[in-house]
Amino acid sequence: MKFYSLILLVTGLVLASNSKATEYEFTPYIGYTYSDNLNGDISGEQLSITNDANFGFSFAWQNGPNGQGMVLLNKVSHDYKSDLDNQTHSFDVVYAHFNGVAMFRQDKYITTVSLGAGGAYFNTDSSSKMVPSLTAALGTRYEMSDKLAFVTEIRSYASLTNKANDLFCQSSTCSAKLSDSVWLETSLSVGLTYKW
Repeated sequence: MKFYSLILLVTGLVLASNSKATEYEFTPYIGYTYSDNLNGDISGEQLSITNDANFGFSFAWQNGPNGQGMVLLNKVSHDYKSDLDNQTHSFDVVYAHFNGVAMFRQDKYITTVSLGAGGAYFNTDSSSKMVPSLTAALGTRYEMSDKLAFVTEIRSYASLTNKANDLFCQSSTCSAKLSDSVWLETSLSVGLTYKW
């Protein structure tokens, strides 16, 4: 809960300090996330992870006619079956990123390209850890009115997990291990933007 409070505080400070912004936006998202696999601690073979629903929201502010600044939060929960105890385990990943968004307008349709940096918070049965993370996205917007827009997006996350090898371990017993030093996930999402 402290993690969410910190992100909301930072978001509020960013928006409050951006007095030159002429327009703000709030967008709730829902979608589906495709994930990397984990490795089994005993077999060393890949353990399949469920691809699951994700949800999140963003706060954005207009930074000129074709650009935005954005704070994005996104959460997904995954399940996997461990080769250690043959049981199903779960873990959550929460992403928090500051993004720059370029907007390419064609009447009411807008194509967006976004790049961002921030962190990924992993919360497992055994441990939790925050690691650095980058994100990139390609999206579309359809402006239904001056206040509302329908948003679609494909977004990829790359999180540096080389120092997080103990995430799935209690003492020397591990239900799984990260397969690489970079954790990759891709989400397909839709949302509804409210502007004021």
